Amino acid sequence: MSKRAVALASAGVLIVAAALMARAPHEHAQVPATSPLPAPDAASAEPIAAIEEEDGLTFRVPTGHPAALSCDDSRRIVGQVRAELLAWEPEKVAPSALASGLIDWLDPYGVFAAGAGCPATAVIESRSAAMLAELEAPGASDCPAALAVGRAAASWMREIAGAMDEARRRPASPGDRPWAESWADLADSNTDARALAAEVGERLGRIERALGAGAAPYVSAAIARYAPTMTPAEWSEVVLAAALRAYVPLVDPHGAWAPEGEESSVYDLDLEATPPERAWTKATRSVIGVRIDEGARAPLAAGDVVLEIDGVTTAGLPPEQVDQLALHAAVGEMSVVYIEAVSRKIVRAELASSEILAAAPSVAAPATLAVTRVAYGEASDVALIAIADVPDDLGRRFTTALDLALRGPRPVAGVILDLRGNGGGSTEGAIDVLGSLIPGAPLFPMKRRDGTIEVERAPAAAGGPLYRGPMATLVDPGTASAAEMIAGALGAYHRAAIVGAPTYGKGCAQEYADDAAHAGVLRLTTLLYALPDGSAVQRVGLAPWSRVAFVAADVEALDREALLPHAPPSWAGPEVRDAQIVKRSEIGWPSASGPIGPCADPRVCEAIASLAAAKRPRDTLRGASARGH
Repeated sequence: MSKRAVALASAGVLIVAAALMARAPHEHAQVPATSPLPAPDAASAEPIAAIEEEDGLTFRVPTGHPAALSCDDSRRIVGQVRAELLAWEPEKVAPSALASGLIDWLDPYGVFAAGAGCPATAVIESRSAAMLAELEAPGASDCPAALAVGRAAASWMREIAGAMDEARRRPASPGDRPWAESWADLADSNTDARALAAEVGERLGRIERALGAGAAPYVSAAIARYAPTMTPAEWSEVVLAAALRAYVPLVDPHGAWAPEGEESSVYDLDLEATPPERAWTKATRSVIGVRIDEGARAPLAAGDVVLEIDGVTTAGLPPEQVDQLALHAAVGEMSVVYIEAVSRKIVRAELASSEILAAAPSVAAPATLAVTRVAYGEASDVALIAIADVPDDLGRRFTTALDLALRGPRPVAGVILDLRGNGGGSTEGAIDVLGSLIPGAPLFPMKRRDGTIEVERAPAAAGGPLYRGPMATLVDPGTASAAEMIAGALGAYHRAAIVGAPTYGKGCAQEYADDAAHAGVLRLTTLLYALPDGSAVQRVGLAPWSRVAFVAADVEALDREALLPHAPPSWAGPEVRDAQIVKRSEIGWPSASGPIGPCADPRVCEAIASLAAAKRPRDTLRGASARGH
């Protein structure tokens, strides 16, 4: 089974400022939606609450039920995406691509439509053109193509549920810890849908016999997730939600839609200045629940398998809901039911509260940037600051790293920002870094679909730039998005030489919004940006002043935004540079008065050696801002 690549943009009321997302599309192993589950206890009937994050984001507590959309709501969201939010007129979608993505989102377990022998597969493929027309051209019909798929799915699920239940009751030896085995390992070894369903049922039966009557509600809940019992009309709405999830990345490869209960999947929460806490940091889905691998919140421990949190059973939850449930479980005290790895018994307990953990001395400090000194001749060094991504608080981290870089027994001949492999992140983080080096500079013209152009400006710093000496950036095809902003702006203002290989070329930004149906959240590409000198970045990338082969030629040729299907078009903007800042910023590199290095990577030493001779591309200051202030 494939992994879905998703990313979204916004329309309607924006709920987060523009953000340049990481270059690489996020991978989500979406799990099928479920029918109402047998409640292990009364807690599952409690009303749905919301998780309120410090920055104002509100995430719904997952229910485990399937994502579903009515025909009218799915059309309304498609219209919002195509006509209101995208920064360009999107290309046509191929029906075959919609069918492939729909199957993937609908069926990560391989028993609904993706596995061999699933009758719904042929119906989806034969009706894909009709479904596409239903989504894109609102009309009076009630999406009959989706209903046809719903009828096939409903019939097939009755057969699969029966096969699972029959296998569940089949006598078998208990086996050794069947509940802890990875779902992925099980699915990869069974390509036939019926065989996979039988294997799932047989393993669930082993678990039930091994753990006793207390496991029965969770086994029943698992079967209800893996083989939901719904009417054809209910299934058609699940199909439409899966179709929308497939459709959005087909018109915007950086876009995505997530329903309530899975909203956190469209946000790159780990790039926030203070990432939210989770009840665990790494987990694996097993047949009966979620096995904790790392970062467990007490009383959970590595190896335990979580069956239920606050009334929500975990068997068969989509990965997006598993992660959102981990966020929910970290906000306070709540009940948890799990299979304890040591005793192999079902345990009901209370999760430790955030306040208890906050008082613990083991809370990790924010990550710092690595600083390395490389000899630059006999009497001075070059300070190399490695920046792996662009979080919201990169400005603060960079200030700390720069202060450290400038200290030492030998003087610093120059500072180099290593942005190789940096896939980007937050525009806020990028602009804050630029504010410390070219404060007050007009930066990026950003264009919306209606032609409106906004100009980002670096924040002014009291006392001027933190560092006034020679600078350079190291880049490669993995340098993208907000990382290209940093290197590109410094290059456009002649503040830092660009050394390495051509960059990825992601000159677009995403924003978030509630969807038009109020059923979930969109992340969509709503802005195209250019460098301060007007140069295009989207589909073009940055051209290094001095070439160094940091990656193999075949990798350099293949890793490009321009090769991404349906990528936004290129855009060259107006000149916005301030001529006075350009004049003050240009500082050449001195020649090294002796050997350079050693370097852990010899190519870094090669790059450093090229700096004194690096020549910026010829350009001409133009436009009103170029005349200075």
